[in-house]
Amino acid sequence: MNYLFFDIECAGVFKNVAKICAFGYCLTDGDFRILEKEDLLINPQGGFHLTDRKGEQGIVLPYKYEDFKTYPTFLKRAEKIYALLQDENTLVVGHAVMNDVKYLNLESKRFSLPSFRFSFADTQFLYMNTIGEFSRQFGLGTIAEQLGVEFTPHRAVDDAYATMRVAEAMCRAEGTTFEGLLEKYKIRTGRIENYEVVQNTSEAFEAFKAEREKQKEAREKARAEFHIFADREKRKRAKEGKMKNKTVCFSHAVEMQTPLAKKLLSAAFAEAARVTFRAEECDAYICFEDEGGQRLKSVRERNARIFNPQEFAEYLGV
Repeated sequence: MNYLFFDIECAGVFKNVAKICAFGYCLTDGDFRILEKEDLLINPQGGFHLTDRKGEQGIVLPYKYEDFKTYPTFLKRAEKIYALLQDENTLVVGHAVMNDVKYLNLESKRFSLPSFRFSFADTQFLYMNTIGEFSRQFGLGTIAEQLGVEFTPHRAVDDAYATMRVAEAMCRAEGTTFEGLLEKYKIRTGRIENYEVVQNTSEAFEAFKAEREKQKEAREKARAEFHIFADREKRKRAKEGKMKNKTVCFSHAVEMQTPLAKKLLSAAFAEAARVTFRAEECDAYICFEDEGGQRLKSVRERNARIFNPQEFAEYLGV
């Protein structure tokens, strides 16, 4: 079986539009020997609006943007792209490939073309399985650097080539073929058909998702228990005390430590404190020292007093 490693760059990505400007690919045999390698540049039929994933800082593509109006449109490149991706003897592979597959889906709809129909593997997802880490994503540059692969970022054909070298390096490290890696880590490839896209998955990833959902449910249960306790116990709040007219709020992490949070809140009520679950409304915020995030930022903007649980206990004399 051959492998088609590919990457896509877009002039702009909007809610229901992805204007592809480059389709780079590297076609190899099963031993990663290159059969074809090309950067298909495409007239996106529109201007360039390049941003990062947050829609903020713009990326810079290593092309001359003014040249793109001279290239064929996606409609004229479509026959070759469909043939490359849908060859029955070829396994399609990309890095963080779901985005690129979605771009193809949007362009096929934009030009009223048939849906793409092929299965695909993802080197990012494969790498995550090999190290057993699903809580964060790994960019092509990060993995390439770790594996000693050099390339020019955002040139589609170079990204495709680097994806191939990353796949080759992972296979070499484990002494198996690419299909052997997929089988070893029990990875099911993704699929696009009838304009529907299904992502890659694996037994390890499904177990990770199940555990994450279990932890989420446990967090929600702990927080709900604390909130019910707070609503009940606030009726016993003292009329006078060192926290009279002061409102306390606990971080989510502290709320999850239910016995601790209950003890601290009871002591705060004994000193006439009020309680809120909105950090931006509090006068005293109780959190662990290694916490961050938007809630803590809003507390600092309010100039509220911040305690760790031990400090708050000492302040209350508990």
